[in-house]
Amino acid sequence: MTESVPEGSHSPGNKVLKLRVTLAADRDAVDPVVQSVMQVVRDVQVVAGKEDSVELALTEALANAVVHGAKGDVTKVVECDVIYDEPQGLVIIVRDPGEGFDPNGVPNPLQGENVYSNHGRGIYLINQLMDEVKFARNGTELHMRKK
Repeated sequence: MTESVPEGSHSPGNKVLKLRVTLAADRDAVDPVVQSVMQVVRDVQVVAGKEDSVELALTEALANAVVHGAKGDVTKVVECDVIYDEPQGLVIIVRDPGEGFDPNGVPNPLQGENVYSNHGRGIYLINQLMDEVKFARNGTELHMRKK
């Protein structure tokens, strides 16, 4: 089951947004969380015209955290912070309880046999869709920015 906990506030006048969401590491929990977060992002209108890119990147990030980070163990929790302020833009941080990974070790999905693989495109897509992408804490924390 999904648990979402708004933390902080959002103010359309100042365009400030702070939201914390946690979810069980269950693939079925990803889409409802994404829809809830994106409803707030759309309501506050912080990335007007870029919502679809943010939505797909968030979906991929949460799915990766659930499937790869938490290994689909529903007793584990994935965290997501969504923060917006004028100078920084929209920042989304996804944390998983996994052991981490080296993002530079992920094969390029556009080269060789990887083209025919039915997985392995999530990080590539996130990098294409967001303005800035960084990994921290040995790959267990993903920071994405959209201005």
